[in-house]
Amino acid sequence: MMTMKNDTGSAVSRRSFLRRGSVMAGGAAASTLVAAPAVLAQSPMVLKMQTSWPASDIWQTMAQQYVERVEAMSGGRLKIDLLPAGAVVGAFQVMDGVSDGVIDIAHSVSAYWYGKNKAASLFGTGPVFGGDPTNMLSWFYQGGGRELYRELTQDNMGLNVIGMMGFPMPAQPFGWFKNPINSAEDIKGMKYRTVGLAADLLQSMGMSVAQLPGGEIVPAMERGVIDAFEFNNPSSDMRFGAQDVAKNYYLGSYHQASEAFEFLFNRDMMETLDEDLRAILEHGVEAVSTYNTAYALDNYSSDLQKLRDSGVTVHKTPDDILSAQLTAWSDMIGTLEEDPFIKKVLDSQRDWVKRTVFYELMDKPDYTLAYEHFFPGELKL
Repeated sequence: MMTMKNDTGSAVSRRSFLRRGSVMAGGAAASTLVAAPAVLAQSPMVLKMQTSWPASDIWQTMAQQYVERVEAMSGGRLKIDLLPAGAVVGAFQVMDGVSDGVIDIAHSVSAYWYGKNKAASLFGTGPVFGGDPTNMLSWFYQGGGRELYRELTQDNMGLNVIGMMGFPMPAQPFGWFKNPINSAEDIKGMKYRTVGLAADLLQSMGMSVAQLPGGEIVPAMERGVIDAFEFNNPSSDMRFGAQDVAKNYYLGSYHQASEAFEFLFNRDMMETLDEDLRAILEHGVEAVSTYNTAYALDNYSSDLQKLRDSGVTVHKTPDDILSAQLTAWSDMIGTLEEDPFIKKVLDSQRDWVKRTVFYELMDKPDYTLAYEHFFPGELKL
């Protein structure tokens, strides 16, 4: 819940602050002795923001980068109390926490609440039609995705939230396996961790899927609850000790290839803010998206090298598995589109990708050819 502090350090709730402002505005007509409210009006608003990440995860650092930009742009008028997963609500419960006003802002991914409505996963872990993460984030802002997200959360589900997406995540690794895998047949029967629609996808490919927060993955692997897993990226995986329980790391998969961070805001809080402060919260998402991207590229690549140096074998996900994933996505789409809203979202995404990715693929030179020209042999793992 958003709070402010007066000059004595006591917390002042947003509703109390607004009430007092109304009273003082009326009193000003009768008296000029209103110095105290002027001091109070300059006190910072303190917003409570929780993530879905452990305190040690790189994504908690990336959430802090958002906090720093908001506070700097607001000139100190906004302060954000950033908390890790579990501080107020569970990692998978931040949507409810924001909607109920228990927290003001959350930093998460939409796949974490797809159990409420499978359409949530379409905004991060849905079918891959050919658009990369930057393309799908562009769909959110320019292709109608943001309005469809609002329709889902506010109109269809009655949630008291405003949501935005930021940071186009690199395609997620297929993950960590104790032994090498070469085909779709090799993964059948494996107990595997993932989230969102990817859980349904891989279940349909013969895996037994568990959905777990990041902090629970390695303990589950150690206990034999799961045989293999993915989380998201080399930095997060290395920090929670993935390399201690498996040595085969498969990069480049279609199960979650176009995800972004989800920034959730309590709608009541946003609608009572001054317009400039609301703009700072919203445009701060766009600003930190650029910085997060650069920060991730630097850290993910250097941490991947550290994993290789520590004895982890890095593989590309086999083509047989990628082809099986695309076939499974095609099969799933028919079932998903029985829901009219899901069909509406998927139609929008297909229209966007068909037009925009045609341009991208026709215009994009072969960067692999250039890389191999200047760094011959590097890709021969």
